[in-house]
Amino acid sequence: MKHLKLKDNTCYDGSQIEPMWAFKTFGIKDSSIVTWIGPMEIEQDHLVDFEDVGLEIKGDKMLHFIIEHFDVQPADINLCYHRQRIFVMIIKDILQNLGIKTFRKGDDLYYKKLSSNGEVNGKLSVSIATCSVSSMKVHFALNLIEKGTPDNVETAGILEPYGNFEISDINKLVDEACEKYINEISSIKMDISKTRVF
Repeated sequence: MKHLKLKDNTCYDGSQIEPMWAFKTFGIKDSSIVTWIGPMEIEQDHLVDFEDVGLEIKGDKMLHFIIEHFDVQPADINLCYHRQRIFVMIIKDILQNLGIKTFRKGDDLYYKKLSSNGEVNGKLSVSIATCSVSSMKVHFALNLIEKGTPDNVETAGILEPYGNFEISDINKLVDEACEKYINEISSIKMDISKTRVF
């Protein structure tokens, strides 16, 4: 897999979840992870999750990961969702090591924070997994700040004052998350190649 870091401030509008976006935009001929910091405002035409139709999915400053796999043909949405959960758990572990204790519900990460309503669960992330005929795709994004997130959702940001996370930690998080994920996928393939089957 290849990892490409983009310049910041690219807006995630949902079009990036379309198949072969990394190839068509950047010429990447391989499975890949593309990362950047930028806002998110998903256009309704690009929604993938039927439960999200009519909802606002947005944020002013988020850390984005777009993962695309071509190693299984035809693409398998069940496997894609398993890989998404692996990635979310990798992010959770890294945040824990950086001093941010989160908890996971499915493919979402939450942070317990104090607000005017007392202790609440702030949603830290958004994610979706989907497939085309040829590839499996995952978008995962972490709120860096709460500004710009939907008013009807209690959110949290990893750069907010209640956390110990610094802006300088972002590059470390990105590099470590991508390296661990790529190694995890490679390790699974190696285990398959050395296992006797009947």
